[in-house]
Amino acid sequence: MIATSVAGSAMSKVFPNRCVAGRELAARLAGVRLHDPIVLALPRGGVPVGYEVAHALGVPLDVLVVRKVGAPDQPELAIGAVGQGATVLDRETIALIGVPDDYLQAAVARERLDVERRTALFRAGQPPLDLKGKTALLVDDGLATGATAEAAVDVARHLGAERVVVAVPVASEEAVKRLSAKTDEVVALATPAFFRAVGYWYEDFSATEDAEVQRLLKVSRLERETHYRPKG
Repeated sequence: MIATSVAGSAMSKVFPNRCVAGRELAARLAGVRLHDPIVLALPRGGVPVGYEVAHALGVPLDVLVVRKVGAPDQPELAIGAVGQGATVLDRETIALIGVPDDYLQAAVARERLDVERRTALFRAGQPPLDLKGKTALLVDDGLATGATAEAAVDVARHLGAERVVVAVPVASEEAVKRLSAKTDEVVALATPAFFRAVGYWYEDFSATEDAEVQRLLKVSRLERETHYRPKG
């Protein structure tokens, strides 16, 4: 499926922080047709952005922890992806480069352990949201190469998402092109011609701590359960 790409032009200003970027992204997404969406934020930096999107649209928020499985001696070459409850393998590439079975099993097991550990930490005992028949709205703070988001797309589809939309404040033109071939839609507020790095387009790009991820997921859950809206 060839996706429609909704992207802004190159910009000269930067976002003050991830929260402001998330609000601006939510405003753009309000005009995009999304059927039964669930925001899946890519931790950790994507969670503050994803929270603002979920809050503004009034939809559920979850995290999607993914790990790319790299080829032997070529870790940048993805031969698969692992997420909670899903392992997606590129059998064609695996056969083409002759990946040994023992390497593949060990690599998948290693990445699965890391995914399970981090997911348990972030969700703090809460079960994952069911993606079957839903629109998976994958949100991050930006896309440089798009490799992590591409792995997340594979995992979301494997988990039953009917549609997959990737939404970010800023992305490289390369990443948008890469993901447009795999998603139903890519939404980026800006696609600078000279991208440099995600952090370049933020005034405050300080690390998002694990505790902040847990807090935002909890607040989002409370909003959905009680219609609570935090001040500010």
